[in-house]
Parts: sequence; C-alpha cells; structure tokens
Amino acid sequence: MAATFATSSTVIGLGTSSLASPSRASVGKRSCLTSGFVKSSVAVRNPLRQAGASGGKFTCFERNWLRTDFNVIGFGLIGWLAPSSIPAIDGKSLTGLFFESIGAELSHFPTPPALTSQFWLWLVTWHLGLFIVLTFGQIGFKGRTEDYF
Repeated sequence: MAATFATSSTVIGLGTSSLASPSRASVGKRSCLTSGFVKSSVAVRNPLRQAGASGGKFTCFERNWLRTDFNVIGFGLIGWLAPSSIPAIDGKSLTGLFFESIGAELSHFPTPPALTSQFWLWLVTWHLGLFIVLTFGQIGFKGRTEDYF
C-alpha cells in the first residue's frame, strides 16, 4: 500500500504531470504548479458597472422601492372593512364573526385558542382578504400616480 502512494506521481487538478521529489539534476529548475481552484491575479471587469451612473454604482431598484403611502393603507382598510361587514355568513358578517371569536377566546385568556377553534378560520380569512386588498390597492394607486395605466 505504501509503495502505491510512493510511486503515484499525478495529481488531478494540477497543471504539471509529476510531483515526484526533485532529482539532483533538476535542483536549479523551479517547477510551476497551476490549479483551477486558485484565483488568477487578473482583475475581472464588471460588465454591469457603468461609469457615472448613480455615482459609479449600478442599481437595479430605486432606493425607495416600496414607496409606502398612507392613503393606500387608509383606503385599503376601509375598502376591506366595508365588504367584510356585509352579513353574508348565516346572517353574520366576517368581521363580526372574527371580532366575536376574539372575545370568546379572550374570556379564557391565559389559555390559548384550541386548534379546532373557529377563531383560526376567521383570523386567516379576514387577514388574507385584508392583505389582498392592500396589495391590489398599492398596485393600483402607485400604478395610477406613476402613469403605468
């Protein structure tokens, strides 16, 4: 086993074919090893860098990409409370059922709601509707102010 390691002279990934110990005749020669794992010393030019644009930096998005607006939050909340307050579920509204379930769960406060409680259904449904309205409100309001449509 030791003999196979001693006679093996090639190493995969290195540019030279032999790594055997130097003989006395080749002591003056210096062997240059190259590898694909070591970075080259040549600087790579960044194709995305544009001189003079944004102070020499390339930016994909504006600095204020979210562009929050309190009009969207206010109108979105009103726009969701109005339809969710229509009594459509057995004569009760989604908002009413959600707030009623909050009151029922707060009546036994230190104990959390059970997984089978209707509170989770009303919580997820009400908030999902709110976030959908807010998302479409943000798209519509900002699209209109920035002349997308």
